[in-house]
Amino acid sequence: MLRERVITALLMLAGLLAAVFYLPTTGWWIACGALGLAAAWEWAGLFNLPSAVRWGYGVVVAAAVVAFAAIASPAIDAALFVLSALFWMLVAPPWLKQRWRLSGGAVLSLILGLVILLPSAVALARLREANVWLMLAVMAVVWVADIAAYFGGRAFGRRKLAPEISPGKSWEGVYSGLAGVLLYGAVVFSVWMPFVPQRLGWPIALLLLLALSALSVIGDLFESLLKRQAGLKDSSGLLPGHGGVLDRIDSLTSTLPLVALWALVWRLAGS
Repeated sequence: MLRERVITALLMLAGLLAAVFYLPTTGWWIACGALGLAAAWEWAGLFNLPSAVRWGYGVVVAAAVVAFAAIASPAIDAALFVLSALFWMLVAPPWLKQRWRLSGGAVLSLILGLVILLPSAVALARLREANVWLMLAVMAVVWVADIAAYFGGRAFGRRKLAPEISPGKSWEGVYSGLAGVLLYGAVVFSVWMPFVPQRLGWPIALLLLLALSALSVIGDLFESLLKRQAGLKDSSGLLPGHGGVLDRIDSLTSTLPLVALWALVWRLAGS
């Protein structure tokens, strides 16, 4: 399984880098829309919706991603990213604590999917336009946290983080992930992005990284809760060894919109 996971991860990374560096802007928007389609198709599947609804929902989300990316309105972007930030910081934590079960039928579940999936896909489009290296650096924060948490949890995991939601995760894994992110951030800020601590100061820059890592854990746990409530291990089988697209972007849905909002504010403040 580990070999299959590594091969799939390398193929996904190669595809991502090829798309990031070689696709024109419109092509990148379409790629973000395709990602939104796959994620939306899986999202509707978590709520056991019919196949026609799943595909229709995926097409709607994909079209919305491309449309919002093409409109390029700072006000609309800000509204999307603020909506996402409010959900992940104010709604998701008590949702996880109480382990609420979404009620209200298909419409409410699909609206929630829009709140989670649309801002993150548009953020992916915007961050590439703002600074491709910033986008990759932020995505790497999530990857480093995930990898460090996985191996740290396997080696030292004793205390369960949320046994009713994701029994495999431990507090020791979380701490390992945070330590990995701090080390990664110190290297990135020192070598490639010194302007961040120069403007914010080292303590604030590293604290923001920790906050971003915490949000990534919330995004991961939230999708795990929905899968557990749906009685599923993976969101789909699209990615061998990794499950589905949602399983790979769950942490990014909670982090990318916040970084995109920060980049937007930074750009407007400097203009």
